[in-house]
Amino acid sequence: MSKLKSNGTNGDVMKLINRYLKAPVLSEQGRIKTTKDVPQGGPLSPLLSNIVLNEMDWELQSRGLSFVRYADDCQILVGSQRAGERILANLTHFIEKKLKLKVNQEKSAVDHISNRSFLGFTLIRKDSRIKVSAKAQVKLKTKIRMITRRTRGHAFLSVVSELKKSLLGWKAYFDISEVLSPLKDLDKWIRRKLRCYLLKQWGRSGYRKLRQLGIDRRLAWNTAKSAHGPWRLSHSPALYKALPNRYFRGLGLPELAARK
Repeated sequence: MSKLKSNGTNGDVMKLINRYLKAPVLSEQGRIKTTKDVPQGGPLSPLLSNIVLNEMDWELQSRGLSFVRYADDCQILVGSQRAGERILANLTHFIEKKLKLKVNQEKSAVDHISNRSFLGFTLIRKDSRIKVSAKAQVKLKTKIRMITRRTRGHAFLSVVSELKKSLLGWKAYFDISEVLSPLKDLDKWIRRKLRCYLLKQWGRSGYRKLRQLGIDRRLAWNTAKSAHGPWRLSHSPALYKALPNRYFRGLGLPELAARK
């Protein structure tokens, strides 16, 4: 607030921001009074973080450093481990003493750029192509497991529709990725999850469903009466023939690795 005041911010704007910061937060326990920090996920957070960290940007620029920052996530590029350790120590001191902020030591490190992620992306060591980070892939898989879990009891097309919304948003964000092999693996895994979901829903009618989808009697019988679980059977020849990739394309399921 003192920075806003020193920059000559309009009094009404100052009052609005002040009220926003002091507004109570709704939770299951009711209204909780806020005594510090900014409400997480609020539209004001990016603006205030830029106001507070603007001074850090000028500091990095004055030192001639190459850096990129989004909100409180910052990557600084240097030529050696020694230089990185020196800058990390100096910048931590600057942030904590000058800006009165706390640096998250667990998330801060000096490392090769290929070992670090930024906004869900990382660069591969060989040729610096953009790749979706492992953490972003794990997060997507967790979301898909939640959507396709058996206990939900939703109709298959309803599951596909919900999955489609999530995948379209994810694809729109990560479509700049230049390394496609992890995305192809994700596409295969998603289709297998859906095959598994259908197989579970078929239950005892599995044999009849497989026959309706063109699987011969012997293969359909061996698959339907197999002692193996649904996840293993979802990778079987019968399920691949009955529910090929084009089946899911026909449902409008986005392919993460597809490029125009």
